Amino acid sequence: MKKIAIIGAGGFGREVKMLIDQINEVTPGYEIIGFYDDKEHAEIINGIPYLGQVENVNEINDPVCLAVAIGDPFTKKKVIGKITNQNIEYPNLIHPSVIIGKDNVSFGKGNIICAGVIITVDIEIEDFVILNLSCTLGHDTKIKSFSSFMPTVNISGEVMINESVYVGTGAKIINLLEIGENTVVGAGAVVAKSLPANCTAVGIPAKPIKFHE
Repeated sequence: MKKIAIIGAGGFGREVKMLIDQINEVTPGYEIIGFYDDKEHAEIINGIPYLGQVENVNEINDPVCLAVAIGDPFTKKKVIGKITNQNIEYPNLIHPSVIIGKDNVSFGKGNIICAGVIITVDIEIEDFVILNLSCTLGHDTKIKSFSSFMPTVNISGEVMINESVYVGTGAKIINLLEIGENTVVGAGAVVAKSLPANCTAVGIPAKPIKFHE
């Protein structure tokens, strides 16, 4: 059994704890040792301890896996940048119900793939990507690191998602499009044209309403 801790003790962190429990029900492999979070929490959260702030991860002396349960890409990337401990491993956590095609699907490290997700064929997912409940990925899609997709996002084929993109619940991205880095797609949006970097886009069809650094 590998020891694993969860960074982020909020709602999604607790859902990731459930995800790990359900992985263990099928293939026992992880002992959950606790949560790390820069906000102080109760001593016990859903049956496991709060272990301290993110910087305390660098004090761990033994091999430990980490699940980074942070939805916001900017915060997620910043938190991961704080971790310099060479004892840390970032496994891909994939719910047993996830459907993954057999042809040319690749994962980097630290990805969290929740229940009901469908990943078809010829798909590349880099590092620290979150695919929340019941998302679907069509053929020849590429997702770069730190991006997060909330429940029931649908991505059609041949879509390029650049680094640190956030896509809200129920959004749809049609085929042959590109989403620029650091862009936010609002919940329920339908992306029918490619979106530039560093914008927030909402609506049907989705259009940028503001730009940010």
